[in-house]
Amino acid sequence: QLQACGGGLVQVGGSLRLSCTASGRTIRPYYMAWFRQTPGQEREFVAHINRSGGTTYSTDSVKDRFTISRDNAKNTLYLQMHSLKPEDTAVYYCAATTVVGVPTDTGQYRYWGQGTQVTVSS
Repeated sequence: QLQACGGGLVQVGGSLRLSCTASGRTIRPYYMAWFRQTPGQEREFVAHINRSGGTTYSTDSVKDRFTISRDNAKNTLYLQMHSLKPEDTAVYYCAATTVVGVPTDTGQYRYWGQGTQVTVSS
């Protein structure tokens, strides 16, 4: 089970750090990712990290502002978000997959966290 937390209300230009902790299993064998979703929209890919944490990939809209990382010893995935914009407002979900590469489709992820709300006010 994955549990995401760290969301909240922040002003434009602010920062937040999301965490996603696994219980009952280790995240070590899994590629991990963050997705986000706004009402009426499909869940969209944000960032991906490989199993060791040495390789990351982010969508263009968050590149240079968001950093995905993981601590396998703590069984936790992170998303550090800086320079937040109103369009970053969404529910953020963590996910885990065994699919090799950089899967960006939600159907390729087996485990999901419950989501944490991020609201950026202007």
